[in-house]
Amino acid sequence: MTSGLTEIESFIAKIPPFDLLPEHAIELLVKHIEILYLRSGEPLPPDTITKPSLFIIRKGLLAYFEQDSTLIDKYGEQDLCTIFAFANDELAINVKAEEDCILYSLGVADILPVIEKNQQVIDFLQHSAAQRLQVKVHQLAQDDVINASLGNARLEQFYHSGVETIDAQQSIQQAAIKMTEKRYSCLVVEDDKKAVGIITDKDLRSRCIAKGVDITSPIADIMTKSLKTIDATSNAYDALLLMNSSKIHHFPVTKNGELDGMVTITDLMHFEGQNAVNITHMIRKAKSVAALEEIALLIPKLQMRMTKIGTTALNVSKSISAICQSLTQRMIELAIERLGQPPVKFAWLAAGSQARKEQYACSDQDNALIICDTATEHDMQWFSDLADFVCHGLAQCGFIYCPGDVMAMNAKWRQKQSAWHQYFSQWVETPEPQALMHCSIFFDLTTVYGDESLLGEVRQRMLERTKTNTLFIAHLTKNALQLKPPLGMFRDFVLKQNGKNKKTFDIKHNGIAPIVDLARIYALSLGITAVSTIERLEQCAGTKVLTQASAANLIDAFQLLHQLKLKHQVMQQKQGESPDNDISPKEISRLERAHLKDAFKVIKTLQDSRQTVY
Repeated sequence: MTSGLTEIESFIAKIPPFDLLPEHAIELLVKHIEILYLRSGEPLPPDTITKPSLFIIRKGLLAYFEQDSTLIDKYGEQDLCTIFAFANDELAINVKAEEDCILYSLGVADILPVIEKNQQVIDFLQHSAAQRLQVKVHQLAQDDVINASLGNARLEQFYHSGVETIDAQQSIQQAAIKMTEKRYSCLVVEDDKKAVGIITDKDLRSRCIAKGVDITSPIADIMTKSLKTIDATSNAYDALLLMNSSKIHHFPVTKNGELDGMVTITDLMHFEGQNAVNITHMIRKAKSVAALEEIALLIPKLQMRMTKIGTTALNVSKSISAICQSLTQRMIELAIERLGQPPVKFAWLAAGSQARKEQYACSDQDNALIICDTATEHDMQWFSDLADFVCHGLAQCGFIYCPGDVMAMNAKWRQKQSAWHQYFSQWVETPEPQALMHCSIFFDLTTVYGDESLLGEVRQRMLERTKTNTLFIAHLTKNALQLKPPLGMFRDFVLKQNGKNKKTFDIKHNGIAPIVDLARIYALSLGITAVSTIERLEQCAGTKVLTQASAANLIDAFQLLHQLKLKHQVMQQKQGESPDNDISPKEISRLERAHLKDAFKVIKTLQDSRQTVY
């Protein structure tokens, strides 16, 4: 074999998807290669190529245009041009050389016999960037089904059909007799045929027997009110995390809006085994900050374990977020044991990734407090002491202080509800740079502990403003578009050129954050209350701001980027390094790099579309 062919083989063997082929297959392909020289401005394919072919760019740059001359994209060295290989007669794309090019041409008729037994290679060549991304995410989901099936199971697989009910005016004794006869640990309480509460074994022990309540009293006196239900189609793992964070052991299940059954935390825990739920149970029993600190040491280990068995990154982040929420709740309870009962209603809030359920181990803390407007100056000191106790305790447990001081310890973020109304009003009505920075944090909030209505009222009033204020959305869009995917001049990744993380790119700020920003903008413009990035994209899909296909593509890109981020951080954990977001292209496979480029192209397309609107 000549040195020229050997060099071409070496080049082809490094390019996805050909890097999946054995050496002898590469040799067969190279025998059919035709080398083309295309001058700047000349179209592809040249007149000399009449059969369906794909082109590999050896040197130079190709530009893709719509029929109306709108630039679609550009491709450089090692990129593939496959649109002339499997296209139909109505191809609406023009390709020309942006600069002098050297191309390798391969006829489809010559390729197929070589790759016919490798479906992965065939799919890669035939699919668009978005389709390839979808296939990759589907593979990750399949792994998750195999290795952590509760994460992809519906609740309907686990709950017990049939619900026993009892009228609210029936006596406590009658409830106990019925539970004994039916061998049930709980009953749904009804008033005029409407579910108004639930009574459990625990209620009988703690609210009746322990307090000496007359057993002839009505059930309504000791039942748990504000009955929470969950739909049968809900994700089983999400239900498990919700039950733990809400301290609910029995969850009535609805089907088509009607009560249909009951699921217990035991039903789900027996299936799931050792995981985040076990840690949250340990947290709830902890008697001191020192005990919580010891439990928190398990969080990085859990993250590594879940990753090792193939759990998807977003299910890992849900677990870590749930643990952090439970840990914060227990920390607040310990603070109340020391400080006494809160003087007025309040809501402890989580912001950012924890609120979106996208948090990983070793994250910093972002939190705040909304306090009832009736609080006095003396009351505010109680909340200052609460914030100090909890924030210092979280730091002791490994959740470092926020570098930007976005914590309830900071009096600015420990305010009465009226002050929070003013904050959001000012940010929306006067979207200055500082205000826009706050938007990226405080427009992603969730209540961890306390009165949920305090945040709910603030959010509702805020969304009424955002969905009608196009100027605010325009400023938010402009600010969000400053974070771009790291694709430089359409050839390869843009990497940091100096510092300790030289030759890396920031997957958080240049990959994940742009999708989070887009989802937030879509949701705020429609007045959608969801906080999770994926929930926002799902609820915005098919609306005036986002097509179904674009939403699906962004979700696929988001899942892939999180998977690569988690893989990178777990590798650092194993090596005893502090986790960061700076990934070197060298640490991921060529196929992963190709998928990563696909994800970045999806982001760029949606960012360009947003830029056109505003």
